[in-house]
Amino acid sequence: MPFATLNGIKLHYQLDGDASLPVLVFSNSLGTSLAMWEPQMAELSQHFRVLRYDTRGHGQSEVTPGPYTIAQLGGDVIALLDHLQIAQAHFCGLSMGGSTFMWLAVHHPERVSKLILCNTGAKIGTPEAWNSRIETVQRDGLSAIAAAVVSRWLTPEYAAQHPQQVQALTTMLLATPAEGYAGACAAVRDNDLRAAIAGITAPTLVIAGSCDVPTPPADGQFMRATIPGALYVEFDAAHISNQQQPKSFTQAVLQFLKQ
Repeated sequence: MPFATLNGIKLHYQLDGDASLPVLVFSNSLGTSLAMWEPQMAELSQHFRVLRYDTRGHGQSEVTPGPYTIAQLGGDVIALLDHLQIAQAHFCGLSMGGSTFMWLAVHHPERVSKLILCNTGAKIGTPEAWNSRIETVQRDGLSAIAAAVVSRWLTPEYAAQHPQQVQALTTMLLATPAEGYAGACAAVRDNDLRAAIAGITAPTLVIAGSCDVPTPPADGQFMRATIPGALYVEFDAAHISNQQQPKSFTQAVLQFLKQ
């Protein structure tokens, strides 16, 4: 498995698809790993060279002391692109990954061909809620919040019909180091790009879930209204829409990037 030492940390990544194809970079949500994108890989790796990575403190990437910042997480991506000699790419991020790529599009527009922001917001949640979650995780570990967190990732009806998928996502969350999770919570807590995203110049697609509680459709509609020319699509899904609506999600990404 490939690792790159960047910005003083070891970052785990995976690169799939023919080297001659345009690059599409995926960024995982809080408490997941690059494996969250598995439902998209068979189709999208036929059209793109797909780069996935585990965000700092997640998956097999190194844990560094928190708190983290979205600028720091975005800097890790720039360093990984430089390491792999990728000058420009398409970017698709969900939740925390969306925040990271929003920052990237604002501060490094020359690296972004097209941008897909999924189940995310220019500002997510309240400081009070994030502080409470950080304190719980630091005190009691991720097992204390796992059931509540995963219950927001898929709608109750879908989860009841797909228990193995729920278990796989729960296992992914519980494998996340508590220190890395808490550090990333702080990055999302402190991030506010509501004013800055009006300056995004890359063609942008916003994907929302009708039943998404952490980043409701109103957050997606704000981004659509604020980012010049942004497109918007909404699925019958909760927070991890690429897992609940894999075919529709993949087709939306493919259609947008190919147009």
